[in-house]
Amino acid sequence: MTGVFNGNTPFQLPSSNDKRFKSLPPTEMLPRHETLGGYIFVCNNDTMQEDLKRQLFGLPQRYRDSVRAIQPGLPLFLYNYTTHQLHGIFEASSFGGSNIDPTAWEDKKCRGESRFPAQVRIRIRKQCKPLEEDSFRPVLHHYDGPKFRLQLSVPEVLELLDLFTENGPP
Repeated sequence: MTGVFNGNTPFQLPSSNDKRFKSLPPTEMLPRHETLGGYIFVCNNDTMQEDLKRQLFGLPQRYRDSVRAIQPGLPLFLYNYTTHQLHGIFEASSFGGSNIDPTAWEDKKCRGESRFPAQVRIRIRKQCKPLEEDSFRPVLHHYDGPKFRLQLSVPEVLELLDLFTENGPP
């Protein structure tokens, strides 16, 4: 926090390194001229079942503005970083928002608060076998070594949909 004096009383402003107010760096976002075609949410073996049971996907607070761009019907995918598999095909059944269900992935240190408050309700569009990382990785935009951008362009989504179709039903 940075102290500021207003003439009578000092008050605190959030500093630029306060993680609660952090947003995505430009490298993790679609270029401004591209239309959002889809979105990848991330889970592990522990959170995947809760995602599917609640029909809700969530990400940390810094993705809040990015997730708010999601509209009903947008194709969604779920990347399990434990298994390195991409699951799909899902779609948004709500607009993206904050704390749609604050009890989901509850923060044990802060009861009633979600660890993943950037949320969207989902439904299954088409059940397909998950894609192994080697098959979907070439389609995605890389931004930092093994990481990839979660916002997808329309061409990236079309390629992923083709890969899922070729991979077949579960």
